[in-house]
Amino acid sequence: MTKYLISFPSAAMVFPDEDLQAVSDAAHAVVQEAKDAGVWVFGGGIDERIPPVMVDGDGTVREGTYPQTTQLEGGYSVLELPSYDAALEWAAKIAASCRCAQEVRAFQYDPAS
Repeated sequence: MTKYLISFPSAAMVFPDEDLQAVSDAAHAVVQEAKDAGVWVFGGGIDERIPPVMVDGDGTVREGTYPQTTQLEGGYSVLELPSYDAALEWAAKIAASCRCAQEVRAFQYDPAS
């Protein structure tokens, strides 16, 4: 089975403040459904209050990130699924619950993971 990253940027979630609880409940329900189905690996949102840092091989820590990832934020789910079509089906469920489109990417197979 392949692991898939299903994600969205924070700015994509646009809905009235009074809908926050309904969106949260719907998202948690999809997560529970994925857990119950045995496909949930990991998920969560990037804590945007904590700025990214770079850590070099010698342990040096510096502020910032790679230029192409300056906007890395939002929500992420990793699911282990039997097919790309299954990933698209789960992405649609997540999109409906979060009220925004989802990006789907497949991880390359690594026998050690």
